[in-house]
Formats: sequence, C-alpha cells, structure tokens
Amino acid sequence: MSGGRTVAEASVTQKPGPFLRHVRYEHLVAGVSGGVSATMVLHPLDLVKIRLQVNDGSGRGPAYKGLIDATRSIIRTDGFKGLYQGATPNIAGNGTAWGLYFFGYNILKAVMQDGSDEPLGAEKHLLAGVIAGWGTLTVTNPIWVVKTRMCLQYGDGAGQTKTYTGMMDAFIKIWRQEGLRGLYKGYAPGLIGVSHGALQFMAYEELKKANSVYFNRPIKQKQTSLEYLVMASLSKIFAASATYPYQVVRSRLQNHNTLGQYKGAIDIIQKVWRFEGIRGFYKGMVPSVLRVTPACAITFLVYENIAHFLMPKS
Repeated sequence: MSGGRTVAEASVTQKPGPFLRHVRYEHLVAGVSGGVSATMVLHPLDLVKIRLQVNDGSGRGPAYKGLIDATRSIIRTDGFKGLYQGATPNIAGNGTAWGLYFFGYNILKAVMQDGSDEPLGAEKHLLAGVIAGWGTLTVTNPIWVVKTRMCLQYGDGAGQTKTYTGMMDAFIKIWRQEGLRGLYKGYAPGLIGVSHGALQFMAYEELKKANSVYFNRPIKQKQTSLEYLVMASLSKIFAASATYPYQVVRSRLQNHNTLGQYKGAIDIIQKVWRFEGIRGFYKGMVPSVLRVTPACAITFLVYENIAHFLMPKS
C-alpha cells in the first residue's frame, strides 16, 4: 500500500459527512444548561400559571382570585414545598426541550447557510424554528403532560388525595390508564404553539442582527450579557403575547381533574368563549409573563455564554 493511498484514505476517514459537519453538541449542552437553570429558579410562577389557566369556575379544584391569592392558598395548603409541585418533570422537560431546540435549530441554520457567513433572513429563522419546535414537542409532550398533572394535584386541603407520588409514578399510571393518547394530550394545540418558539427565535435573531449592524461588528461576535438579556426578554414578550391562548387550551386538555368535561380543543375554545369571554383565553398570563420573561433571559444568557465557552476558537 503506497503512502499516497494511506494519506488519501486517512483524509476520507477524518472528513465529516455533509450533514455531520453541521452537528455541534455544544449547542445541546448549552441549551440543557440554560433550560435547567431557569426552571429551577422560576418553577413556582409556572405552577401558579397552570393553576390559574385551568380555573374555569366549575368548582373542580380551588378557585383563585389572582396571582397573590393563588400563591397564598398553595402555601397555606401544602407549605412552601407546594410551590415546587411538578418541579422534577418541569426541570427534565425544560432541560430536554431547550437542549433539543437549540441543537436542532442551529443544525438547520448551519444547513441553510451552508458555510456562508451571511446571516439568514427572518423567514428562514422562522422556518428553522418551526421545524426544530415540531421535533422537540414530539419528544417532550409526555413530560409536559406529567408536569401539568403533578402541578394540578391540590392535596388534602382541597378535599383530594394526590393521584401521583412522583414523576415515574405519573408516567406509569397515565400509560396504564390512558395509553399513548394520554401521554400526547395537548399535542395538537402544542403544534400550534410551535409558532411561539419560532416567533421568539426569529425575533431574537433579528434583534441580534440589528444590534450587530448598529454597532458595526460581526454577527458572530459575542455580545454583552446585558444585550443578551434585553434581546431575549423582548423576543419572549413578543412571542408570549402573540400565542398565549393556545397554552390555556393545552393546559385544560391535559388537566386530569376535568377528564370528560371537554371533547377536544375546539370544544374548549367554544366553551371558554361562551362562558368566560376573551379574558378566559388570557387567564394566568400575568404570572406567565412574569415567569417566562426572566426564564427566557436566564436561559439565553446561560446558553450564549456556555456555547461561546465550549465552541472551538478559530
């Protein structure tokens, strides 16, 4: 075997395939880190948001007058630990979701750019966000069902005993009692909600691009922590305001306390409109915005810094 042949074979062996060269696991690690960090800090607001979303006045579960009343009621019934009901699947879900989303989104961006340093347009950012969001939702929807069920266990103080003792117990019971369909409740409105992440990432990327142009610096250059925080917050508020109603529909579909009360997403939309009006579609929005804005800011700040630290320096 000649020396030239050996070198050629080595170069073929070491050269990554056309797709694999776009795969960067640094984005996965950074995304998981960001999602876990934000969820550990802000889970109580997520719990209160879900409780308010399913509060339809039917008498199934406690009634809350608002954010403060709900928080006080939960602490009075279950203590401060009650504010962290469902935290385990929430941390697992957000860590997995953010990791997969950043991982898939950046692969799609790299494929679309195909080695070019030119930033993508808004429409391609939106497309990458939609595809990454669909894949992420398909993997994580069962975790969100479990998280919602555990957050909606009201305890003895509300005249109920808790159905699930933990995350794995919830998975097993839902699988046995409701099958695969039970673990994918809320999937259809979740697909609509994919637009939330797509709009958020599109806005975030466009803000980063505009900021780089304004200060006349390369788009890939690391920006300041304050800039990341501001851009992440603005993009999240924009996406949350545009897509919030689907979250109410999804939470009610996943609520085990109202099984049989709704026939599906369309039935929920009709009943919310008839009995609660437009305000019903925005129940829990205040704690949601209070939670998701800093959560998104923390997630993106941690992600950007860890990704920058892990990526090879050229």
